[in-house]
Amino acid sequence: MNINATLIGQSITFFVFVWFCMKYVWPPIMSALGERKKLIADGLAAGERGKHELELAEKRAKEDLQTAKAKAAEIVAQAEKRAGVMVEEARTNARAEGERLVAAAQAEIEREVNRAREQLRGQVGAVAVAGASRILKREIDAKAHNDVLNDVIAQI
Repeated sequence: MNINATLIGQSITFFVFVWFCMKYVWPPIMSALGERKKLIADGLAAGERGKHELELAEKRAKEDLQTAKAKAAEIVAQAEKRAGVMVEEARTNARAEGERLVAAAQAEIEREVNRAREQLRGQVGAVAVAGASRILKREIDAKAHNDVLNDVIAQI
């Protein structure tokens, strides 16, 4: 065998192999690589979109948190204000109730004082009659001298 014929045969076989690969093997590989390249690009783009959406979501979450904190502070302020109003109402009601109880107690004391005065007047009248009867050494009729005794009691 001649080396030239072998070399020419190998060259022809190589060119047929290259043509076969370019015609039947290369296009499916290139389309698969293109699809893979597109898939990777879409994945990267989706990752960027996801990253951007995550940043927006974090920003919205911070805004929502600030809004919630502001509302909570407002609710707390309203609750404190309402608590102050309720405490003031309770104080006012307690003062009114205390004044009412003091007035009732003073009225009761006044009634007791008047009752005691009436009893004392009656006892003073009886003592006065007893003293006068001893002084006069005779018994005085309380019914007969009732007007005089009532006048003495009223002066006391």
